[in-house]
Amino acid sequence: MIKVTDKHKCCGCEACAQRCPKQCITMISDVEGFLYPHVNETLCIDCGMCVNVCPVINQSKPKRPLNVYAAINPDENIRHNSSSGGIFTAFAEKVIDEGGVVFGALFNDEWEVVHAYVEQVEDLFRLRGSKYVQSKIGISYHEVETFLKSGRIVLFSGTPCQVAGLNNYLRKGYDNLLTIEVVCHGVPSPKVWNDYISTLENYSPIRCVNMKDKTDGWIQYKITITGESGILSERASDNKYMLAFSSDLVLRPSCYQCPAKDLKSGSDITLADYWGVENLIPKMFDDKGTSFVCINTAKGQTIFNELQIDREKADYDKSIPYNSCIIKSTSEPSSRPVFWDQYAVKGIQALFDLEPIRINFIKRTVCWIKRKLQ
Repeated sequence: MIKVTDKHKCCGCEACAQRCPKQCITMISDVEGFLYPHVNETLCIDCGMCVNVCPVINQSKPKRPLNVYAAINPDENIRHNSSSGGIFTAFAEKVIDEGGVVFGALFNDEWEVVHAYVEQVEDLFRLRGSKYVQSKIGISYHEVETFLKSGRIVLFSGTPCQVAGLNNYLRKGYDNLLTIEVVCHGVPSPKVWNDYISTLENYSPIRCVNMKDKTDGWIQYKITITGESGILSERASDNKYMLAFSSDLVLRPSCYQCPAKDLKSGSDITLADYWGVENLIPKMFDDKGTSFVCINTAKGQTIFNELQIDREKADYDKSIPYNSCIIKSTSEPSSRPVFWDQYAVKGIQALFDLEPIRINFIKRTVCWIKRKLQ
């Protein structure tokens, strides 16, 4: 049976809980707000299925993409409301046009981030854009399998570990499944996000959350939270929640040892912001967002070729130094235990006590120097 003794070795994908034939695994939140599996040993038959689907225990080998591209959705509205170049929407629209369903992360009515599916193009806005919180998978893998077996086309998008969890859960390939991994820096704590949202009483009730508002540009993006009583709009480098995220203090422990980096998830497509595109392919940069697209399978290439988008071939090796999160895990900060000790005592106030100028200035300066040295 699955037993988590080291929290760095559980990514919270929930594949074990969904695959258990006795449904004796419950996902329970720890003090940091991350979900971990707990087994009811009385019901467990020790079949080993939970262990067999775990993407941490059963890791694939690193891969290289077949082709890589800089890509932009020609629909300016879609692009503006997307994290980078709006390419996820292009894939999703094609799948829905062919009678399929699309899974991804969205905000529910309580502003929690959960995985769910949509079947109408007009609902894709709910899946669009970045959500810097770990999503709850729920029963999404089971729903994907049900749709696949019924013959429906399914697009599943998620973090690399979530895609790896789905592939392990399914235990076989499906011609009617398209998987898209979204490159991530790491997934922040749902507890910290929920606590942060609860402090915004002056804006309540909240109507919209945009964690990557590109109104002032893609590089200097903002977080904008719109409420009935007003709007909070801050540069990501100044916002306290985004500071905790970018400082790596509130990431899930497994993110520091990600089991699915380096294209190990088995996804058909990898999507990311194309940081550095202004240096590598200048004509694809206008500070409105450009997608970095890795084509990992022949299936992914076929579908990508059919999209009505702007694209240019890119060089994978030259692009990786600007986009190292594709192949490397985030480093765990030595100050993380101190932050969580403070959080246990002060709660969300520990977040507001962070010092944005010193931390972010150093991070931005280091990144700038690295880019100029490439």
